Amino acid sequence: MRRLAAGLAAAALGATMVATAASPALADPGLDPDVAGGHTSLKFDASPEPAWRGKPITLSGKLSVQCDEDYIDGFVAVIHADHCKTQETWHRLAWKRIVILFQPDGSGRWEHVDTVRTSGKGYFATKVPARTSGTWRAIFEGAKWLAPSEGKDWVKVVGHRR
Repeated sequence: MRRLAAGLAAAALGATMVATAASPALADPGLDPDVAGGHTSLKFDASPEPAWRGKPITLSGKLSVQCDEDYIDGFVAVIHADHCKTQETWHRLAWKRIVILFQPDGSGRWEHVDTVRTSGKGYFATKVPARTSGTWRAIFEGAKWLAPSEGKDWVKVVGHRR
């Protein structure tokens, strides 16, 4: 509720307030963007395990940012939010780009599979056909004031059902 009121107040003050709120000076002064590690978390799962060849594998996850620090990025702001202190220390990140890669067993190369965006609640999902066993990887490449984060999951692919 407090964030909604702050957003409405910023909208009433016009573009000057929005431009000020998006400036790095209001972000956490202790967070150096060149050394911004450990402030994001990407949880990732590839299922089912094992997967049947030719059947879909669901690649899903959640992207979060730690709430105990102030975070401002454009119109998104977490300023020591009350719900973070009482319920959880992580706030889900909406509309961020996630790159999905695959590395078949025995290969040293990662193949680009898809690029998806997180939902308004920080979740993402896509389905791909199972071809061969290997490691799936989801990467958040980072953003202004946010460190990159990634998750991996290995899936064994077995032959067709009879």
